[in-house]
Amino acid sequence: MIPEPLEISSIHAAYRDGSLTPVALFEALIARLDEYPDKAVFISRIPGEAIRAQVAALDMAELAAKPLFGIPFVVKDNIDVAGIPTTAGCPEFAYTPEQDSNVVAKLRAAGAIVLGKTNLDQFATGLNGIRSPYGAPRSVFNADYISGGSSSGSAVAVAAGLAAFSLGTDTAGSGRVPAMFNNLIGLKPTIGRIGTTGMVPACKSLDCVSIFANSAADAAAILRAAEGLDEADSYARAPQNIMLPPTPSVGVLAAKDREFAGDSEAAKLYEAAIAKAQSLGWKIQEIDYAPFLEIAQALYGGAFVAERLAAVKDFYAAHPEAFDPAVRSIIEGAKKFSAADAFADIYRIQALRRAANAELAKCDFLLLPTAPTIYTVAAMEADPIALNAMLGTYTNFVNLLDLAAVALPVGFSPAGLPFGVTVIGPAFSEFSLAAHADALHRALGAGAGKTRAQPKAVLALPTSDEVTIVVAGAHLSGMVLNHELTALGARLVEASITAPEYKLFALATMPPKPGLARAPGFAGAGIAVEIWALTAQNFGRFVAALPAPMGIGKVTLADGSVHPGFLCESYALDGAKDITEFGGWRAYVGRKA
Repeated sequence: MIPEPLEISSIHAAYRDGSLTPVALFEALIARLDEYPDKAVFISRIPGEAIRAQVAALDMAELAAKPLFGIPFVVKDNIDVAGIPTTAGCPEFAYTPEQDSNVVAKLRAAGAIVLGKTNLDQFATGLNGIRSPYGAPRSVFNADYISGGSSSGSAVAVAAGLAAFSLGTDTAGSGRVPAMFNNLIGLKPTIGRIGTTGMVPACKSLDCVSIFANSAADAAAILRAAEGLDEADSYARAPQNIMLPPTPSVGVLAAKDREFAGDSEAAKLYEAAIAKAQSLGWKIQEIDYAPFLEIAQALYGGAFVAERLAAVKDFYAAHPEAFDPAVRSIIEGAKKFSAADAFADIYRIQALRRAANAELAKCDFLLLPTAPTIYTVAAMEADPIALNAMLGTYTNFVNLLDLAAVALPVGFSPAGLPFGVTVIGPAFSEFSLAAHADALHRALGAGAGKTRAQPKAVLALPTSDEVTIVVAGAHLSGMVLNHELTALGARLVEASITAPEYKLFALATMPPKPGLARAPGFAGAGIAVEIWALTAQNFGRFVAALPAPMGIGKVTLADGSVHPGFLCESYALDGAKDITEFGGWRAYVGRKA
């Protein structure tokens, strides 16, 4: 049986107990893709035979080592997938990349399987989802209503059960507004946390790759697989983690600042979200939204829009007729601004940033509506610029202030239309934000996607006292010494892979023990490892009990992050068997047996 909703942990549990095979899952999804009535969701689909070939290449021995093993996902069509045209919603712009984008390559390395490229507002310019020559995907709840954009197809695909997660992009809210309109989690990471090499820019200094998923736990797992310093991206930043308190103070809109475009049901649902947050013990703090709103309005109403022209300047000069009329009006309008105008707006935003930061200092994070309301396609077509601006009321400012955000479902109006809120916090607070979003999502009970099924995965709040440790052998989950970690309250953070310069050895002991060693100059495929976390006190206890020749050093992973981890003293490698070719201790032990 196919899990509902599609979540990583549920799929993997079914793979492990044999109630579901990758072949069965992907055959079911191919059928769903063929039968789904809204043909505007995808721009390009991976042919069924090509999907089957990817599935056939899966090795069940890698299930524990690859965090996204056999997980289906789709990709917004401004992000490169090797061999599949990238259109950015404009057929005349299309090109076929020879290699995956940075983010797709990381997700594939983690075991995920691409099903197709999804529709978007052309050149990721819009929050509504109707600005595409490939059609307008519709909200999964009512085909008269917009899906949200610009990551329209990516949101609909997950909400409709066509994929477990998807990639979008988010400059002004494109990874959050569609999440609300389709009852999903939408994670917008800190600028630079996920590399953007191989992504068509909208506003290069503000662009983020975003994640749509059915649960915050899934979104966090995908972020872990996707993050890491992208050396080819000048805006990339090394990941770090900012912790938020377990009982947070949250900033909410004062009555004077609550704009719902006349939607009284949305207003009631926002009140319900605040009340539920209070029931979780969150402290409610009203903030003055005025500086945030002014920053939000500047993104499209001032010289900042010129960055969108910069992204497509040469193509626009040669092919203005290829642009959607609404997109063309925005791009063309950027020409009226001078460099002096741009600097004037930069100075204005800097002054507003000080005022906004004073409001942010009153709380740990914000709890805002994701969008004021949802519009019909007909209404959007009648007034595409003004209504799109309304959709960005609570989203446009986030990247200009270098914040992280997680959108989550709240509930439905009597007419069955969805509403959502977004938690917005400091840069690099994604994992803490996601854990708080998960708690509120569960408490509200809106479920996920079209079926509103309740997510099963739970995301624990990370704590600042935790220390991570990389294990490569008998302490791996399910193996003989794993109990030494779990007895100390350690939790599995994720399965991962080392950087290429590591080798694995079976030591000349009885029975053989694994030994991980760094070999400078060696360029292998990496060794399967796991990252565990435990309190600093218990980390000390664990390390103190380690027998020779095992020691703790610094282990570099494939994503560039560095953690304390098991390394073997060099003297013990004499006479040891090099088992690097097996890719990990679990695979070696399994194949020996």
